[in-house]
Amino acid sequence: MTEDAYTPIEEYGVVGNLETCALVAPDGSVDWFPVPHVESPSLLAAVLDAEEGGRFRIAPADPFETSRAYREGTNVLETTFATADATATVTDFLPPAGRVDHPKTVLYRRVTCSDGPVDLDVEFDPRFDYARAETTTVRTDRGVRAAGDGKRTLLESPVDLRVADGRATGDLTLGAGETAWFLLRCAGAEDASTDPEAALRATVDYWRDWVHSCGDGPGECAFGGPWHETVVRSGLVLKLLTHAETGAFAAAPTTSLPEDVGGVRNWDYRYNWLRDAGFAIQALLNLGHVTEAEEYFEWYLDQCGTDDPADVRPVYGLHGDTDLTERELDHLEGYRGSRPVRVGNGAAEQTQLDVYGELLLAVDEMRCHGHELGRDDWTAVRDVVDHVVEAWDDRGAGIWEVRGGEEQFVFSKVMCWVALDRGIAIATETGREAPLDAWRDACDRIRASVIENGYDEELGTFVQSYGSETVDATGLLIPVVGFLPFDDDRVRGTVDAVERRLAENEVFVRRYDGDDGLPGSEGAFVLCSCWLVDALALGGRAAEARDRFESLLSAVGPLGLVAEEIDTETGEHLGNYPQAFSHIGLINSALHLGLAEGRDPPGPKPMGARLGDPILPE
Repeated sequence: MTEDAYTPIEEYGVVGNLETCALVAPDGSVDWFPVPHVESPSLLAAVLDAEEGGRFRIAPADPFETSRAYREGTNVLETTFATADATATVTDFLPPAGRVDHPKTVLYRRVTCSDGPVDLDVEFDPRFDYARAETTTVRTDRGVRAAGDGKRTLLESPVDLRVADGRATGDLTLGAGETAWFLLRCAGAEDASTDPEAALRATVDYWRDWVHSCGDGPGECAFGGPWHETVVRSGLVLKLLTHAETGAFAAAPTTSLPEDVGGVRNWDYRYNWLRDAGFAIQALLNLGHVTEAEEYFEWYLDQCGTDDPADVRPVYGLHGDTDLTERELDHLEGYRGSRPVRVGNGAAEQTQLDVYGELLLAVDEMRCHGHELGRDDWTAVRDVVDHVVEAWDDRGAGIWEVRGGEEQFVFSKVMCWVALDRGIAIATETGREAPLDAWRDACDRIRASVIENGYDEELGTFVQSYGSETVDATGLLIPVVGFLPFDDDRVRGTVDAVERRLAENEVFVRRYDGDDGLPGSEGAFVLCSCWLVDALALGGRAAEARDRFESLLSAVGPLGLVAEEIDTETGEHLGNYPQAFSHIGLINSALHLGLAEGRDPPGPKPMGARLGDPILPE
């Protein structure tokens, strides 16, 4: 299959129901749809194999141009097709599970002709279980029913569809002012009674009510700064990736979209990474979405409240699953030939010591927002900090989950320091029982170790791991989490080194400049680009930070969505999409810039402002 058969990642729109998501291409094709949950096997997966993966497409029969937009303040996507003689719009949405009075799971596709008549082609090619299962498709009096892998789905269609080799096709003609509905019913919703227009109204109302619920009054959003729309869209992405039942959120709704097109850097991101917690909770609280922050926090504490903190995993399924065995799907060609396609994620078995610091950051964020820890919660937190006292000097895979062997990663040590620092502060300020002397001693030992072994005097920067000369963008977080102040010469040297060695085009920042044990290369990491904005803004260089941030925003996709990485030469998005960590970075950078420019954010201050030195230089 040629590369032309694949849609650029950044041109996809995403819709979802707080349980799963679907990717919709500009040509009206749904190219990715796992059911019933985002981490479930796919029903449609043309994004991973344009010929064999399966799709559901509605588009004009004649040549057309496309324009697309979300309805304001919603995750309801509208794709408008303009032919030489007609205009039609496809509206895609899934009613949020458990949030509106509606059965699970139904993908609605409303086709409306505003200038016609218009002739449209319909193609429904379901392929259960990542296109591994034998799929049987038969006509019914309502459309077509498909079955495979012990599952079934019903496409309710307003026109008769022809079926051949498991694929259903049809033709639809609409006159000006006419509307037709297609309902793809899954996960037990095949025979439920639904009112499509009512479902659309309820879905629009839900998303708009959610967006406006964070303000001080009706219709107000907590962030009213110059990047309001970016922040609102990023907040909607985070909510879309949140699981309605557990409060956990997926790092992305996709698997195996490549970091290096044609290469092997293809991973499954449909799970929750504990490392995201502190930053995600900060973003949600700063946006005023306290309920979501609390729900995620409680789920997060449940995962960390094991009998032995050493058993805490860096990655969990959205239902708390721990068996995320990584497998390769050899029958799929991968996006633009990027193999292997993977499901599951081997990082779940890694040692990542930074997760303990991110846990304590999350605890501290919630505490500063008025959340009171229960006795059992504090016991779990204290056990984690005690474990850090014993384990901080161990080797691990680090935040970037390198597959070239465990190291003494500097950022892991810094986050172990954070775990102790925040644990000491919480115990001291709340009067909780804790071995404070032992914690303070370990805290001092970690700081001394990082400064002695993690800072390279000749290079003038903190490095990635003890003994290496690799510059790592995580060094930008050293002042943000309060390990050292922004005006420390070592911090300034690290910021300069990142700008010099990792930054490209005055906009983008790569994660690191060393070998990670994998072949190929990768693009610039969007979150790291945001970290540099934060370091500059909070370090007294707000004008430079603003320029970088606004340039970064120009690389965001046409629908306001952003992937994990961006190709610095072509501007193409790379990696799984849309990426929660990237949107968290955009939210927090906008708020940090607001603080640096004298606009007081509505929620908590940046993490490093909790304890110790002021976040901004005097």
